Amino acid sequence: MPKVKVPRKSTTVDMTAMCDVAFLLLTFFMLTSNFVAKEPIVVAIPSSVAEIKIPERDIATVLIDKDGKVFFGLDTQQDRKELLNNLGKSWGIEPAFTEKELTEFSKISMSGVPIEKMRAFLAMKPEARDSKDAALGIPTDSLNNQFKNWMKIARKINPKLRLAIKADQQTPYKVVKGVMTTLQDINENRYNLITSLKQVSTK
Repeated sequence: MPKVKVPRKSTTVDMTAMCDVAFLLLTFFMLTSNFVAKEPIVVAIPSSVAEIKIPERDIATVLIDKDGKVFFGLDTQQDRKELLNNLGKSWGIEPAFTEKELTEFSKISMSGVPIEKMRAFLAMKPEARDSKDAALGIPTDSLNNQFKNWMKIARKINPKLRLAIKADQQTPYKVVKGVMTTLQDINENRYNLITSLKQVSTK
């Protein structure tokens, strides 16, 4: 009795549907992801067991490095523009900041430059602004507390702002206390401290 030959079938698999799904997922993740804002200095934040999540919008961030330099950032470009414009007016900067300078400042997520040196800072090339030499910090001493002015103006621009402080674990306590005292002076008594999550031992 002759053997029955089973007809061979093609092993080709149509990948069109899988490619469509892959690109849809890729597009979804790109549109919903929040990119980490570039910071002028790197800080090693302390750890804690708190799990309160910092809001993603209407947030003002105060960054303090281990040398005690203070930096300040807002989360929207329009707020940054208004911040610099009002800072220039309050300090009597003449001539006033140009639209080009305001636009350049709005691209910087976090800044730490004395207002009198801001114009020279904005005239630098982007790579020069990222250097350590350009990270001067906002003055916070009692004779020239510009940080207080930055915070007061930011609050007027956006009354819904939530404040977060991100300090290096080696930052002197005196510096952090000075920043908190400044905030208390302008009735900013609610803020979050940014830390890394520490695992709690179950033993």
